[in-house]
Amino acid sequence: MSSRRRFLAGSAATVGAGALAATVGAADPAPAAAPAPAPGTTRAVPEDTTRPPNLVVVLADDLGRGELGAYGQRLIATPRIDRLAAEGLRFTDAYATAAVCAPSRCSLLTGLHTGHATVRANPSGAQGSLTATDTTFAEVLRARGYRTGLFGKWGFGPEAADQPSHPHARGFEEFHGYIDHGHAHQYHPARLWRDGVKESVPANAGGAKGAYAPELLLGSALDFIDRHAGEPFLLFLAPTVPHAPSDAPDHGPYASRPWTAANRGHAAQVTLLDSHVGRIVDRLRARGLDRDTVLILASDNGPHEEGGVDPGLFDANGPLRGYKRNLYEGGIRVPLIAWGPGRVTPGTSDRPTPLTDLLPTLAELGGAPAPADVDGLSAAPLLTGGATPAARHDHLYWYRDERGVTGRADAQDAGRATWLAEALRKDRWKAVRFAPVRDRALPDDQWQVELYDLATDPGETSDVAARHPATAAELVGLMRASWRDAFPRTAFGTAVTAPESVVPGEAFTVTAVLANGSARPWSTPALALDAPAGWTVRPTTATGTDRLAAGARLTASWQVTAPAGTAPATPARFTGVGTALAPGGPVRYAAEATATTVPPAPARDGYLSDLPWISAVNGWGPVERDASNGKNAAGDGTPISFGGTVHAKGLGVHAYSSVSYHLGGVADRFTALVGIDDFSARRSTAGATRATVHGDGRVLAATGVLTAATGPVPLDVDVRGVRVLRLEVADADASTSFDHTSWALARVTVLP
Repeated sequence: MSSRRRFLAGSAATVGAGALAATVGAADPAPAAAPAPAPGTTRAVPEDTTRPPNLVVVLADDLGRGELGAYGQRLIATPRIDRLAAEGLRFTDAYATAAVCAPSRCSLLTGLHTGHATVRANPSGAQGSLTATDTTFAEVLRARGYRTGLFGKWGFGPEAADQPSHPHARGFEEFHGYIDHGHAHQYHPARLWRDGVKESVPANAGGAKGAYAPELLLGSALDFIDRHAGEPFLLFLAPTVPHAPSDAPDHGPYASRPWTAANRGHAAQVTLLDSHVGRIVDRLRARGLDRDTVLILASDNGPHEEGGVDPGLFDANGPLRGYKRNLYEGGIRVPLIAWGPGRVTPGTSDRPTPLTDLLPTLAELGGAPAPADVDGLSAAPLLTGGATPAARHDHLYWYRDERGVTGRADAQDAGRATWLAEALRKDRWKAVRFAPVRDRALPDDQWQVELYDLATDPGETSDVAARHPATAAELVGLMRASWRDAFPRTAFGTAVTAPESVVPGEAFTVTAVLANGSARPWSTPALALDAPAGWTVRPTTATGTDRLAAGARLTASWQVTAPAGTAPATPARFTGVGTALAPGGPVRYAAEATATTVPPAPARDGYLSDLPWISAVNGWGPVERDASNGKNAAGDGTPISFGGTVHAKGLGVHAYSSVSYHLGGVADRFTALVGIDDFSARRSTAGATRATVHGDGRVLAATGVLTAATGPVPLDVDVRGVRVLRLEVADADASTSFDHTSWALARVTVLP
């Protein structure tokens, strides 16, 4: 099967909940006493600016631009961040890539704006997911030898390990935090993910509040710095503060303020964020790494008002209009600070800088090639004060498809907070438009368009579209051009393809591709394949060449054979490694694919419930079958009822489901009844699915929509020559509720 690019997780030291103090107090502007370096830790040489810098990215959750002292805040203390702003580079016109969390974070990670990115809206049901074609800044830097760690909120589903949207698959060696978007709203969770495993948090069992998650995750981040102090690292700290609810260990200096509890808690969360950033800086200094590090701090969107927080009390959006969910400046313009003594030139920049620029900026700082098809532009020359100025965007684009609504945001949108909306900035001009129906293909003349001159009206108080119709039309045209229903990516890095199923003793082919999706050529590209011990591997093509042009690919193949005695259902992981010399230095991209040895082909006619499967994917747990499956001759399949008639030998599944069987080319026909069974129909008539029969990757048969009303569909499929039979059930109405589907009397006949 085709691989995803994946990076193996390193070990992560366990941080005990009891060892972390969760306190919020008045932050001290002076750095706290830093711990001594751990024995054996290698200190970097501060003066060595030729060393690739460590890179620290801190992404706050729903932090308003005006909630930091460096951007005008007067009620909430943020002295540590303010000091970073004074010592570093503060951006006045920095932009989140969306007005809500999930699409903003997807764009930040991948460098694609919301007209091109994979995730373009907050979840309103299933989680948005990254895919194998999404290259993150972690993957880019990992290829250059950076150690990579993510601590905090990921926010993309599914909640499962070993899948393309997991942080490990997207370049982060180490991960401690939340995968699920909604789970990240819990400050005292009963569990957190550590790498590919869900770990319980005993101090929070049974609803207790013994461990505050932001403190736990900060502890893991500090430990990451300690363990990798002697090598370049990328640390992505994504705390959930100050997202609602306004849950903090205590209200600290705000406890006596005459504010609501929500406002006191919110202020405490912002100051806690400030304290955490200070502790990161202190640890860098303790390890002698402050002059070898660039730290970047930003927020994923504008300030929120959930849970009773009043952003007006704190002037959270400053002089700007709008809040989280609005495409006006207050909803998308965010704080952005870059700090790095000796590496970042102090000052202020008014360059319009979207967070899509983060990927190419980090890549340039780390000497790593970046995908050429991203929307971001590197701001590294601006940070480092280079002679060549940083490139500027012709225009910036935003898209909003948000079903949630809050009062202040809706008022700013004049009651249109749940309408589809787009915004675009070009130089001084900013256009915002709203679609009265949820249809992006709506003709332009049916959208409501507004135009603002940010040079004279940064608060977007005066719509001048009627006075400048040509400018409004130009910006609307750029909006249309910025959107793509699908955005095919140029291949980047390594991919591996292997058969889903293999027969012990029989040779098969594994193929790897190294793709130079960057803008500059690579030299001496090569591919290698690692297989399980005892498996024979023989290259059948050349595995290297002298040069790989920008946009070109190197492909290599190997003939692989599993030992003849390999047991059925043995998974084999193949790792393809692509290496090359890029302009910034050597790069190494690894990818994996898994093949599974198959059980013997059936020797006689029989029911599928009597055959062991190769693999089974089922949305709500394992495929239903008797524990004696494959051992008893008859009577062990799940009984299935259609229209009051009970059939033995059934297979019950829930969409989405995919079950594969090894036929080995010896079978003649596959027959079955498939449909929504009586049990599910009694619960609800809302279930709707489609069933498909695949043979060796080809569609052999497909049903229409299956519902309780349609009854089951009989199938009689020619499977002569088919080696792998796969039964798939998929949702047919964008709702997986009551989608239990059954295969009754599912059997194969064997050729004489």
